[in-house]
Amino acid sequence: MHDIVQNYYGRQLQHSGDLKTSACCDISQVPEWLKPLLSRIHPEVLSRYYGCGLVCPPLLEGCRVLDLGCGSGRDVYALAQLVGPTGEVVGVDMTDEQLAIAEKHRAFHAEAFGYGNVRFVQGYIERLDELGLEAGSFDVIVSNCVVNLSPDKDAVLRGVQQLLKPGGEFFFSDVYADRRVPAAVRNDPVLYGECLGGALYWNDFLRLSHRQGFIDPRLVTDRPLAITDPALQPRVGMLRFYSATYRLFKLDTLETACEDHGQAVVYRGSIPDCPDQFVLDKHHSIETGRVFPVCGNTWRMLHETRFAAHFDFVGDFSRHFGLFAGCGSTLPFDGAATDAAAAPCC
Repeated sequence: MHDIVQNYYGRQLQHSGDLKTSACCDISQVPEWLKPLLSRIHPEVLSRYYGCGLVCPPLLEGCRVLDLGCGSGRDVYALAQLVGPTGEVVGVDMTDEQLAIAEKHRAFHAEAFGYGNVRFVQGYIERLDELGLEAGSFDVIVSNCVVNLSPDKDAVLRGVQQLLKPGGEFFFSDVYADRRVPAAVRNDPVLYGECLGGALYWNDFLRLSHRQGFIDPRLVTDRPLAITDPALQPRVGMLRFYSATYRLFKLDTLETACEDHGQAVVYRGSIPDCPDQFVLDKHHSIETGRVFPVCGNTWRMLHETRFAAHFDFVGDFSRHFGLFAGCGSTLPFDGAATDAAAAPCC
């Protein structure tokens, strides 16, 4: 699979127009505030970019960021402007041709930004422990439509868990399927290179996240994908694919369900480019100045991360009121027993 990916992205694809599906390069996912940053990036870097979705979470100034599968470096150079001169961005990729383009334009970007704060490392995202990167040293790790290309996704998330600081997050876009992908699709070189063959069934992704210590994955955005090449459509049959952005926090204290402890947060409106609301995920858009009730996990995702200074926090964990309403879990029992005499014993 490594050979397939290196050949497809290093030699077969010459620019984004060569792609055969809408899995990548959806400009509608790029917000207005990010477009000026992209305008400062070298045209050759942009033309060899094959990512999907958005991998620029807010509040990155001064952060140390790792980009998995950085390719020609588009996201690295965008992130470099967001972390600023006191931050650092490291890009990892296995494809020599892509890294050569990223390295070729380092001086160009250092001059355009007024500082140089990036570096690139050749290697495999399943072997992050072999790249000389210090454990627990990254505030944020991002990836743009690359995890699906890995033959060992457990190893990828295990490496991410090791490299993140406590309270750090893995913020990444990738491709998912509505069911488990059959072998015929997984082993098709074009479908694999187009980020479809290696896509995880969404529920298997959640299980994988839990297995590697990311207890409460949060879905940020999603969109359906179209197979735009008519020759590929019959090969996928009834499979449906989606591009989705998730954020996974490295927090040991998260629970497996959304538990209600009577807590709430108030967003101060102080995060750059988020004056009116802060979007934690698809189900948590927190309006500035409004008391917003949250479950214990959401409270920790804000209180024990880089976002803490931008919120006021109400409550603690001294009381428990059961499952938090509306978080996808309900009491499994049919109803309360009203006749104790009629109730059977264990």
